[in-house]
Amino acid sequence: MEQDNLSVVLHSKGDLRLEKRPVPEPGPNEVLLQMHSVGICGSDVHYWQHGSIGDFVLTKPMVLGHEAAGRVVKVGSAVKHLQAGDRVAVEPTVPREMDEFFKSGRYNLSPTIFCCATPPDDGSLCRYYTHSANFCYKLPDNVTFEEGSLVEPLSVGIHACRRAGVTLGSTVLICGAGPIGLVSLLVAKAMGASQVVITDLFPERLAMAKVLGADFQLTVKQGDGPQQLAKRVEGLLGAQPHITIECTGVESSIQTAIYATRSGGVVVVVGLGSEMATIPLINAATREVDIRGVFRYCNTWPMAIAMLASGKVNVKPLVTHRFPLEQAVQAFETTRQGLGIKVMLKCDQNDQNP
Repeated sequence: MEQDNLSVVLHSKGDLRLEKRPVPEPGPNEVLLQMHSVGICGSDVHYWQHGSIGDFVLTKPMVLGHEAAGRVVKVGSAVKHLQAGDRVAVEPTVPREMDEFFKSGRYNLSPTIFCCATPPDDGSLCRYYTHSANFCYKLPDNVTFEEGSLVEPLSVGIHACRRAGVTLGSTVLICGAGPIGLVSLLVAKAMGASQVVITDLFPERLAMAKVLGADFQLTVKQGDGPQQLAKRVEGLLGAQPHITIECTGVESSIQTAIYATRSGGVVVVVGLGSEMATIPLINAATREVDIRGVFRYCNTWPMAIAMLASGKVNVKPLVTHRFPLEQAVQAFETTRQGLGIKVMLKCDQNDQNP
């Protein structure tokens, strides 16, 4: 094994560097992975540009990246279910202790959770990375490494659609056609949604949404009023949607989500914007529209991998750009400029295939 563990390290706001770090040793319950494909997420770019997200503030250099898949090269002494050579998708959030949230199956809400590439925890955008073996999931032979890395954003869509109660015949509005809006579209369709409307500012994103199965695409213009947009959604569907999945975090879009959703329906807030937002709460309350939050995901990796392996969900069109790890800064710049949908970094020098 080469001892060059090239890593993408954020030192401070705007200061992104490629550095060689030592190859780590796995603990008893960990595996050492040779990383293969790691996607760049909007949160990675946000840390690079701002040095923080909400209460999570960069205080020391941190390796970025959390949408990851790789190959096991070494297993810890207590690991039984994985062996060297296994191809795995990495679930980046790992509970540190067996608390009440873990026991109730909602481990993503544990206050002491380990969050890959969230200060102070290093991420997986490097050649070699150690991770809890229980949060590494074997990939079937017909699922590529890139698809494995996209299990992470796909899991956000699964968790959001589960929280929303998407089921056979649901009508759904999705606000925002970025990567998370698009995976939410794929999952909603796979779960039986009969009609999905998706909104965005950018026509090229809506064109991708159409390819992925959206029934209606609605271009939003700066200055469109939330109630006016809600009426346009109703006009497209012929009725208000049962469910709205809000993926932008923009205040006016959250307002649109509430106005657009039919009485007794559900709004799921996935996108994170400013800490405070002015919303028509009384409108929601008097129409019994439930507003539900989402924090990442839990218990989604097996379902996501099964959906990919069976062909029920196809995430391959989401990857629009690929860069070798050595060109990470260029890859981040591509994402920052909003070019394409998903930018993928290839971490294995000897295998740059999907």
